[in-house]
Amino acid sequence: MKNNFKEINGVWFSPTGTTKKIVSAIVESIEKNIGENCELKKTSLTLPKEREDLLVYKSSDIVVLGVPVYAGRVPNILLKYLDTLEGNSAIGIPIVLYGNRNYDDALIELADIMREKGFKVVGAGAFIGEHSFSKILAKKRPNKDDIEKAKNFGLKISEKIKNMDRNVYTELKIKGNRPYRPYYRPKNIAGEFYDFRKIKPKTSDRCIDCKICVYLCPVGSIDLDDVSKINGICIKCGGCIKGCLTNAKYYDDENYLKHQHELEEEFQDRKEIEIFL
Repeated sequence: MKNNFKEINGVWFSPTGTTKKIVSAIVESIEKNIGENCELKKTSLTLPKEREDLLVYKSSDIVVLGVPVYAGRVPNILLKYLDTLEGNSAIGIPIVLYGNRNYDDALIELADIMREKGFKVVGAGAFIGEHSFSKILAKKRPNKDDIEKAKNFGLKISEKIKNMDRNVYTELKIKGNRPYRPYYRPKNIAGEFYDFRKIKPKTSDRCIDCKICVYLCPVGSIDLDDVSKINGICIKCGGCIKGCLTNAKYYDDENYLKHQHELEEEFQDRKEIEIFL
């Protein structure tokens, strides 16, 4: 089939950079294998200002959209923005990245969002990255092997796109449930469900006031004048914790630490990627 694509787009929400690595590897592989006369574009949706412009695509576009899994679902902070996407029959490849627990219904949810916004979903994948709550769970992933698998997935997607009939579209079957399971809720020390959203990071005296955490926060909640203050919600993305140069950001909430410990104990077995083509 003649290549009539004009753009290959990598789009991600990636507070700790793990989803960005996977999406970048996939789109670079697609460009290498199908990218003649195509422009490669990369777009971050991580920061508030990056979610101000609408994303409108054409039928001649390929779009790889990646998000981390939060509580088993697409991050709810993104849902309003994703509802503004315009696919216009562009090729869509949803990607989720999870921290070695489970991606639950996040991938099928993201695929449904893309379909509803007019994309033709021809492939999807669930990848693994270091958990946002931990430096132990899926430590330093995606690693070199994960990146190679992402590139191989990009190759497989390229072959499928080159050989398919654009006028014949069969809905891709992706693992997951409809209706989606509720967002995962941890239990506190008393064994009761609690509002995890209220927990916010603390700042130690190791802070050098470099402001990096301010500029990393995907919801703009860290105060510029006093970085120890959280003025809005905290989505527990791990961006400020893992991005801090002096390890000054931390959580001390006993229920947060309980949940972190449970995750690290229960989900030690290495998870592998799952792809759907």
